[in-house]
Amino acid sequence: MTAIQQIQGRMVLDSRGFPTLEGECLLEDGSRATAMVPSGASTGEAEALELRDGGAEWGGKGVDKALSHLRGEISELLTGRDACDQEQIDQLLCRADGTANKSRFGANATLAISMATCRAAAMSRQLPLYRHLGGDDAVRLPIPLMNVINGGAHADNAVDVQEFMLAPVGFDDFPTALRAGVEVYHVLKKRLKSRHLVTAVGDEGGFAPDFVSDELVLDELVAAIEQAGYTVGHDQQFNFALDVAASELFRDGSYHLGSHPEPLSSEQLIDHWSLLCERFPFTSIEDGLDEEDWDGWKQMTSRLSGIRLVGDDLFATNPERIARGVAEGSANALLVKLNQIGTVTETLEAIRVASEAGYRIIISHRSGETEDDFIADLAVATGAGWIKTGAPCRSERNAKYNRLLRIHADLGERALMGPLQF
Repeated sequence: MTAIQQIQGRMVLDSRGFPTLEGECLLEDGSRATAMVPSGASTGEAEALELRDGGAEWGGKGVDKALSHLRGEISELLTGRDACDQEQIDQLLCRADGTANKSRFGANATLAISMATCRAAAMSRQLPLYRHLGGDDAVRLPIPLMNVINGGAHADNAVDVQEFMLAPVGFDDFPTALRAGVEVYHVLKKRLKSRHLVTAVGDEGGFAPDFVSDELVLDELVAAIEQAGYTVGHDQQFNFALDVAASELFRDGSYHLGSHPEPLSSEQLIDHWSLLCERFPFTSIEDGLDEEDWDGWKQMTSRLSGIRLVGDDLFATNPERIARGVAEGSANALLVKLNQIGTVTETLEAIRVASEAGYRIIISHRSGETEDDFIADLAVATGAGWIKTGAPCRSERNAKYNRLLRIHADLGERALMGPLQF
């Protein structure tokens, strides 16, 4: 009864107005589900390939090639297969594609149908997605890392760091943590407006004013938190998190920050992060060095051992790169993005490899998002304890927060908050 009867797909638009794919899976019992694929702006070299058409239409970002694979070969491959056997579905996709980075079908095509099939199987079992993936023990909601100041590739300003995030760590449940973050966000907007700073938002809903240094941004966030009536500091209600996206700052063997007149070596950039950590309470720093600066990562992990040092571009949700990081002592946390690897099964495997090595897990959106809320269920299913899905602004971001609110209500008194180990 859970056999796949029909595979369909269509082009839809992401939050930046570019084409992306929606996959649709119909089962023999009538269960039907769809899933939409996000797209990143700051992408790592090791990510699975997002297949685009090129040419003049859609500025080269059309998805007709990937869509033809989904409607053709992928549909023929999966029709009649058991949707509840997610591992087999995804293995078939990987084998038929036959490339290391999904370059034949496109990871946008494989992920669209991998997610849609997963949802259809959950519907057939009459289970919410988080329970279908995580079982009865899936009761842990994540702490939201809320991107409230955008820079780098996510905004048109002079700020080097891509994301400055609020981490509402000192709250007992998800709705309260979310409320506190939302309140600080709105206070921050009023503060920026009163100083005649830009309150337009970047791709992930954070404000994009011009600041001349990281320290000034963080000073402003401290002031906004305190004005909203909350505390900031270690063992307090709010900490901070950064996504540096340092690969965007790396060229010719050095790091180039607008706030520093001279290029920086790996050691000098680590010094910079170390000084920030002495002055401000950080829960995590993501991609603090370039994705291929393995020696630097090892040094940074040793020096900043009290901080979650998160590999995004470094790992690209790829189990092989994660295994290398574990072996070399690089990073101690994994950022998980489904479209970096291209199937649900491979994503779960990446989480398993990292978790067994003691790495912390953060489930993440992309800058080019959709209203699809799959990652909210994934965060609860895996007990990750952390999620990145942007500022509490723009519907494609709030869709994930709203889904987590629904899951919290569904779980009731069983709902827990945050990671098993902080």
